[in-house]
Amino acid sequence: MSVGIDEISFYTSNYYLDLRTLADVQQIESEKYYQGIGQEKMSMAAPDEDVVTMGANAAQPLIERVGTDAISTLMFATETAVDQSKAAGVYVHRLLGLNANCRVVELKQACYSATAAIQMACALVARQPEKKVLVIASDIARYDLDTSGEATQGCGAVAVLISANPRLIEIDPEVGNYTEDVMDFWRPNYRSTALVDGKYSTKIYLKSLKKAWENFTEVSSLAFSDFSHFCYHLPFSRMAEKAHKHLAKINQAGLSLEQIEQQIEDTLHYNRIIGNSYTASMYIGLTSLLENCKQSLAGNRVGFFSYGSGCVAEFFSGTVVAGYEQCLHTLNHRKMLDARQEVSYDEYLKLYRHPDPRDGEHHDIPAGTTGRFRLAAISGHKREYVIC
Repeated sequence: MSVGIDEISFYTSNYYLDLRTLADVQQIESEKYYQGIGQEKMSMAAPDEDVVTMGANAAQPLIERVGTDAISTLMFATETAVDQSKAAGVYVHRLLGLNANCRVVELKQACYSATAAIQMACALVARQPEKKVLVIASDIARYDLDTSGEATQGCGAVAVLISANPRLIEIDPEVGNYTEDVMDFWRPNYRSTALVDGKYSTKIYLKSLKKAWENFTEVSSLAFSDFSHFCYHLPFSRMAEKAHKHLAKINQAGLSLEQIEQQIEDTLHYNRIIGNSYTASMYIGLTSLLENCKQSLAGNRVGFFSYGSGCVAEFFSGTVVAGYEQCLHTLNHRKMLDARQEVSYDEYLKLYRHPDPRDGEHHDIPAGTTGRFRLAAISGHKREYVIC
């Protein structure tokens, strides 16, 4: 029996800022963003969107197919949680109408926690193969204005259904891990924006890739040449290129730049126009690969490198299942992305600075999202979500 990803769907806001607009305001060349970091647009959450509404929107197509009683556990991964105590997944549980006997828990370790959730989900399904586990990763990446991180903002959520005999990706049990206590990116509880030491974080990312890969090769018989494609954590798209060059060099693979690009290019299409989505980014990258690769991937093995600052990293592998093309949500994803509305710089600032009420009074939240679920109000410090 194999265990892995049976279905995958993502969601992002209906607003975006073109990074050319940001570059014009900053009076710099737009190529700094388009080529330098490989990013073209960044999604901006509407005032009535957060990790709960985005996660529910991402998962809705999966639940419509399998039904509300099919999910035995919901794992919600995020580093932009809306509550220090209550799991965001509990709100999603109600919005999706899941069974009252469904277990719900929230996981956190920067951008890595979705991978921890998926590995735990695989373990649960291996023990009870008739069960299905829903993993949701949802985040809003936000940095201070006029910082190097501003152009790497974004938002998005991905929903992944883990089952026995999956229809998309069979996940191998062998993994390589690496953990080290470092301060490359963090967000104290009293801040709404993250702090990042960009150059140091890139250095630690690459070090963690090497260490996790080395650990992977100790427990797996697979070699670098066994993989046709690689999915990397994507704080920005150019990071995947840096990482893959690094891994190819470690393995003395002797690949040309074109060959290196061929192994990662199709994972980047969606990230370039969505921006950073923290926990969701690598899995939106996987969706991009499955939906945009012109050649059949059936039977191909994919390498995954998941990184969460602070830091925890993991390298693992999976094989694409024959017939996977019939189980994708490609048209819905492209329709959603094509329907997004570009915002001006002033409109971007208005979204960025929209107040986050903390006084305990009743605050109706203006409608902005075109999604199925929205945050309608905050009243008495309670968040009130509705189905549109």
